[in-house]
Amino acid sequence: MGTQAPNDDRTYDQTEIDQKLAKEKAINEWLPITSARNAKWWYSAFHNVTAMVGAGVLGLPYAMAELGWGPGIVILVLSWIITLYTLWQMVEMHEMVPGKRFDRYHELGQYAFGEKLGLYIVVPQQIVVEVGVCIVYMVTGGTSLQKVHNIATGCSADQTTDCKKNIKLTYFIMIFASVHFVLSLLPNFHSISGVSLAAAVMSLSYSTIAWTSSLHKGVVEDVQYGYKAKSATGTSFDFLAALGTVAFAYAGHNVVLEIQATIPSTPEKPSKGPMWRGVVFAYIVVALCYFPVALVGYYIFGNSVSDDILVTLERPKWIIAAANMFVVIHVIGSYQVYAMPVFDMMETLLVKRLNFRPNFRLRFITRTTYVAFTMFLGITFPFFSGLLGFFGGFAFAPTTYFLPCVMWLAIYKPRKFGLSWWCNYICIFFGVLLMVLSPIGGLRSIIVKSKTYKFYS
Repeated sequence: MGTQAPNDDRTYDQTEIDQKLAKEKAINEWLPITSARNAKWWYSAFHNVTAMVGAGVLGLPYAMAELGWGPGIVILVLSWIITLYTLWQMVEMHEMVPGKRFDRYHELGQYAFGEKLGLYIVVPQQIVVEVGVCIVYMVTGGTSLQKVHNIATGCSADQTTDCKKNIKLTYFIMIFASVHFVLSLLPNFHSISGVSLAAAVMSLSYSTIAWTSSLHKGVVEDVQYGYKAKSATGTSFDFLAALGTVAFAYAGHNVVLEIQATIPSTPEKPSKGPMWRGVVFAYIVVALCYFPVALVGYYIFGNSVSDDILVTLERPKWIIAAANMFVVIHVIGSYQVYAMPVFDMMETLLVKRLNFRPNFRLRFITRTTYVAFTMFLGITFPFFSGLLGFFGGFAFAPTTYFLPCVMWLAIYKPRKFGLSWWCNYICIFFGVLLMVLSPIGGLRSIIVKSKTYKFYS
């Protein structure tokens, strides 16, 4: 009799442990990041293209005009190389601990810096990037829809007649948001694969239209490649703002671990193999989109180029309308890719910390609230790209350019002054410069635009 009680206790403890594990497994199978792990390498490719090649590519010729030929080419190429290197680091670190996968950016941060410090370092930056991008894409989608409408109704980009004021930008943003109230209910990354594939194809399509139409137009008369600003101060601020534009163009790292989490993995065939194959393919597409648009657009128009090269082109109208429609389709997919990790954070907090029951009603309320929130901010601040240049400088540059390097140094501790050590510290130096300098240009942009802005106009 005396020995029976401890056995009962052990049986009870084991039952309780089994129940906890079963509950944990059920929650992980419900959460959007960990619910499906059957993606192929090409899923990684188009998810990364969709995340990386935003509509910001259309602003790269304008960034070139603010940077100049030499600095512009150097910064574009350096950014491509550095971000590909830091992306490789993240792919490698995803499964560096045998039997464990770091499915989320903040989980890797917690392993590198500690449970609490890792959360405090990574989560705020990731939220600024992902929520910020979603708000920017609300504005971008609404603006592109408005351009399509204006072309279809005969309102040119430079007209100020009533035909352009029939439908406010506010309503176009609301139309764009209505799509996301539906798509946001798709449960996980796997379920948005079709949307993401369409978005990736559209990004390559409108980028190609932008630079081929520019080439067809030919170099404009009296083209000038000098800096647009008339004063040294204005030139300096424009240069810093352009750095923010380039940093924004390479922001896909914030969802890369979440994308890799959808790929199956075994000790014999780890997920980093197919993931890296997809990343390389995606970066080739990124180069095919970024470099021709930036260099050809600047070569053709010089410093007269608009901050959206499609606005500068204007003709042929049907091609420009099609390109803007491609932008709309692309940012629909991009919004969903960046929103999915935010949905995962919210649902993890509600289910694991606050003990809400994981069901469709919870998902419906949280996700539609998030879409409504980003829509409201997009309507309220349609010059949000300036805000993003300011706040995003503190988050885009760290999470993309140097935070992976810091985590690599903290975890692997490479030999001092060795090749790996130097590569990481060069990336950190470049990233910190971006983080410090790019918000300055964004702040000036906010000040300039806020002087003439009328809310909900």
